[in-house]
Amino acid sequence: MDRRNGVTPRGKSIQIDFYLDGRRYREALKLPPTRANLEHAKRLKASIQHAIALGKFRYADFFPDSNHARNGSRSSAQTVADALDDFLEASRRTCEHSTWRDYKSAVEYHLKPAFGALLLRDITAAGVKAWLGGLTISNKRINNILIPLRSALGDAFADGLIDRNPVDRVKNLPNRFEEPQPFTPDEVSRILEACAGQGANLFEFAFWTGLRTSELIALEWGDVDWRKGVVHVRRASVRKRTKQTKTAAGERTVMLFPPAVAALQRQKAFTFLAGGRVFNNPRTNEPWETDGQIRKTCWQPALKRAGVVYRNPYQTRHTYASTLLSAGENPLWVAQQMGHKDWGMIRRRYGRWIPEVDASAGGKVMQFWAQFGHKGSVSA
Repeated sequence: MDRRNGVTPRGKSIQIDFYLDGRRYREALKLPPTRANLEHAKRLKASIQHAIALGKFRYADFFPDSNHARNGSRSSAQTVADALDDFLEASRRTCEHSTWRDYKSAVEYHLKPAFGALLLRDITAAGVKAWLGGLTISNKRINNILIPLRSALGDAFADGLIDRNPVDRVKNLPNRFEEPQPFTPDEVSRILEACAGQGANLFEFAFWTGLRTSELIALEWGDVDWRKGVVHVRRASVRKRTKQTKTAAGERTVMLFPPAVAALQRQKAFTFLAGGRVFNNPRTNEPWETDGQIRKTCWQPALKRAGVVYRNPYQTRHTYASTLLSAGENPLWVAQQMGHKDWGMIRRRYGRWIPEVDASAGGKVMQFWAQFGHKGSVSA
């Protein structure tokens, strides 16, 4: 008997070998391996496979005396919701709180309503793709929502609960970066003139340091090195929680240009003696809690008063980058100032602000070559 059929003589019995939910099972029929009994075993194996394919397999129907029938198969009742809950519980200990909250939001508001009731074995790549086609959110958001699903199903596959991760066959959607929309010098002046006190100080510092809003919120006076004229970016504040910077490269030292120094000097009158956070909410004189507070209570009104077309506060960072690059600063140095691990992001996002190659480029090589010109040229 060919073992590839999953029916194998074993002494005075016959073994049936099959897969259920990605796990291999072996059961023995207490029948002598005669030709007739082997044919019976093959028909039984075919019935098992048919029931599994229809999602109607119950262990007790085929092997009532098996331990698996008494205990249930390992994942017979495991749902996608169960797997997602397991993922959330495990990731709570390994992720930043803000990241974990994003995962939980994706699970509770998107993934569970769509797939939670399905058994693990019933979720398919085609089903996921069809669901994605009906969403009206951005590609970036969709890709982020898929992260918990990929991870939960990946864990289920590693544990042998499913024979494959169907989401492996679902590619991330293309995510084009939004084109930077930096403010012109005139717009910057109008915005700052439309602000007063701590709001003006915050925004001028943002325009001339390129810090992310979360980094501005978490900045403390102890991070300012007045003697060296730099500020050390060590942390960020996201959803009222202080954490490390977005990336390892994000922990950096940023040069303070004169406008940034002037903004800090003016801000001293408001928060310096307290010795904690640099920038406070002017309405409460307490440290800013979220980027939403800054945007709604300070940034939006300022742009409206200034008569400037609205762009989000992150454009202060784009303004900083485009200003430095347009002035001819080294792109690698600009990348370091902004907290990028290399200058690839600078090239992709701000390439049009990098000056064209100097017209004299190549001149040194030509001079070098000219030194040897009298020796004759190379023949073809």
